[in-house]
Amino acid sequence: MLYYLFDFLHSKFNVPGAGVFHYISFRAAMAIIVSLLISLLFGKRIIRLLLRKQVGETIRDLGLEGQIEKQGTPTMGGLIILSSILIPTLLFAKLLNVYVILMIAVTVWLGLIGFLDDYIKVFKKDKKGLAGKFKIVGQVIIGLTVGLTLYLNQYVVVREKLSKSDIKISSTSNIVEEMNNQNSIYSQEQIKSTKTTIPFFKNNEFDYAYLLAWLGDGYKKYAWLIFIPVVILIVTAVSNGANITDGIDGLATGTSAIIGATLGIFAYVSGNTVFANYLNIIYIPNLGEVVVFMSAFVGACVGFLWYNSYPAQVFMGDTGSLAIGGIIAVCAIVVRKELLIPILCGIFLVELLSVMIQVGYFKYSKRKYGEGRRVFKMSPLHHHYQKLGYHEAKIVNRFWIIGIMLAVLTIVTLKLR
Repeated sequence: MLYYLFDFLHSKFNVPGAGVFHYISFRAAMAIIVSLLISLLFGKRIIRLLLRKQVGETIRDLGLEGQIEKQGTPTMGGLIILSSILIPTLLFAKLLNVYVILMIAVTVWLGLIGFLDDYIKVFKKDKKGLAGKFKIVGQVIIGLTVGLTLYLNQYVVVREKLSKSDIKISSTSNIVEEMNNQNSIYSQEQIKSTKTTIPFFKNNEFDYAYLLAWLGDGYKKYAWLIFIPVVILIVTAVSNGANITDGIDGLATGTSAIIGATLGIFAYVSGNTVFANYLNIIYIPNLGEVVVFMSAFVGACVGFLWYNSYPAQVFMGDTGSLAIGGIIAVCAIVVRKELLIPILCGIFLVELLSVMIQVGYFKYSKRKYGEGRRVFKMSPLHHHYQKLGYHEAKIVNRFWIIGIMLAVLTIVTLKLR
């Protein structure tokens, strides 16, 4: 909202300093500052409110060190994260931008699903919460919405690079010099595309439509048959991965902040012709506004750590974990870097896989040997290390270090081909 106000003041009355709101970097910085302030200043009040309402976590005794002491710690702290994301976004982002609208919709929708799950656990005293099938349905609905929007919306476009033969060459320079001297070698034509980025390949653009080339001429119009299911799968998998990772103090929050910062960098370079040209990546017009949203996201996660780091004063609950997972998934998709998720979200991936492996092998061994056997001492993976005797603060710190390494590797893929 402030963007439109200051844009009006700048264009109509030429108010000194009002034009600074045109800069994405300034609005992103303001978003992260305001997000941190909201988390820090209002987080304590929200925690007190949750305590008064007796919104405490009911924890099953799994034989883990320090687990019983956490009994009664307020949950639904995801409300702090959601408010710290949405308020700065509403203040500093261009609200008519399709990507911003999409990110807000994902945040609100998955936040509501998570809130409903927490509400049933806390107030209805049902430890199972919202049935898993209803969670999946909710994730599929938002995934379908995101996929259809990205595929059909006229403002979700890319600009393709011009080939050397397409560039007008002056009589005093050769092709290489002309290409180096131009600010942008992208076509002015904006096109619909289902292209994405494949890491570690020189010609790293991949169109989902290529998988349907066997259909013959006109195969590209059926790209949605591949693209939309992929979007649904990614949104569902990453949101569940974040949900499972949220098991010990600060783990999901800190990991998400690292991932969010990386995606913010991708959004900035992909929405800037100069950086996109230099890095030889897909240029996506209007994507820069996602930087403002992701700045608020990082600020919200870091601010929440003030209360969520060991020993936690509040848990985010499904209210926060489902939303942050969905935000990460959709941001990766809109910046066309979703195939980097196995690397960037490696912590979420191994946590999710550890549960799948544990459950799958337990069922298999029970059928074959008559008794269920386990691969890990406990799943998700962070509980396995707790059973080995590691303090949860050490587990979290080491997972963060791994997360930073994965984030650096993900950024390096921009040039490592």
